Amino acid sequence: MATIAFIGLGRMGTPMAAHLVDAGHTVRGVEINPVAADAARARGIEIVDSVAAALAGADACLTSLPKPEHVRAVYGGEDGIFAHAEPQTLLMDTSTVDVETSRWCHREAAARGLTFVDAPISGGTAGAEAATLTFMLGGEPGDVERAREIVAPMAGNVIACGEAGAGIAAKLVNNMMLFIGVMAMSEGSQLAEQLGLDAKVFWDVARVSSGDSWPLRTWYPVPGVLEKSAANNNFDATFSVDLARKDCGLAVRAGETTGVHLPAASLALAQLDELIAEGLGGKDCTLVAKLASPDGTLRGYDPAQDASAAPASAAASAQPAHV
Repeated sequence: MATIAFIGLGRMGTPMAAHLVDAGHTVRGVEINPVAADAARARGIEIVDSVAAALAGADACLTSLPKPEHVRAVYGGEDGIFAHAEPQTLLMDTSTVDVETSRWCHREAAARGLTFVDAPISGGTAGAEAATLTFMLGGEPGDVERAREIVAPMAGNVIACGEAGAGIAAKLVNNMMLFIGVMAMSEGSQLAEQLGLDAKVFWDVARVSSGDSWPLRTWYPVPGVLEKSAANNNFDATFSVDLARKDCGLAVRAGETTGVHLPAASLALAQLDELIAEGLGGKDCTLVAKLASPDGTLRGYDPAQDASAAPASAAASAQPAHV
């Protein structure tokens, strides 16, 4: 069994690390949010107070962080991973970042005689809890195979995507398609509502017809259709608008860099920006459905509940999630 450092124990990292513990590994975690740290500790993860303590003698290190700047700081900072990792430690980042940040991690690791694999994930919090995440791995073939063994207890699918940065490239394209799908599902759900269709009946039709999609089967934005839909919980975030905007923005930027035209992704990005401008960045990304509503209201969403629960919502949104 391995000793694994895990940096970032939010809504994704904690269940992921818990599956590693259940598989018999020793997991030492670092998390700055005390509520999240307590939740991780309750699931068998040893919480330590520094990256150096987590990495001491570790066979592998996984990071789960919100944004590219956090990844660069945690890896490259004075007391970061590159400063304390040992040559035998396999470094893996599961965060969603830009391709250049991932390639930077590869370059900086190699310059120090360390091994890095980009290992972004898809499947959301439900997949993290169920150990059915898809891991997209990028790096040298031998390193990728080592990573495959480490991530297996957390995964439903592990796919070797290619050389350094290939994993994160696949993730960005995948998430871009997801947010376009969310927009399509949102518009369809509201048109079905206005046409008088029973929401569950329409969902049953679309699920087995050409309108089917992962967001439709997982996130349908009308209450009473899917048990785990954010629509049943006032659109509290399972995957926040802020993080969706980050991921979609990275994909649109990649399109600009490569010259690929992305009008649908650009529209999805604009809708996420509209929600953020309304102060709704901490809500679930499926709240874009309200932008399709004739009057801007949405069944299942009561803004007054947000005002009364602002402190709790702020604490919850501080923990990162990935799709």
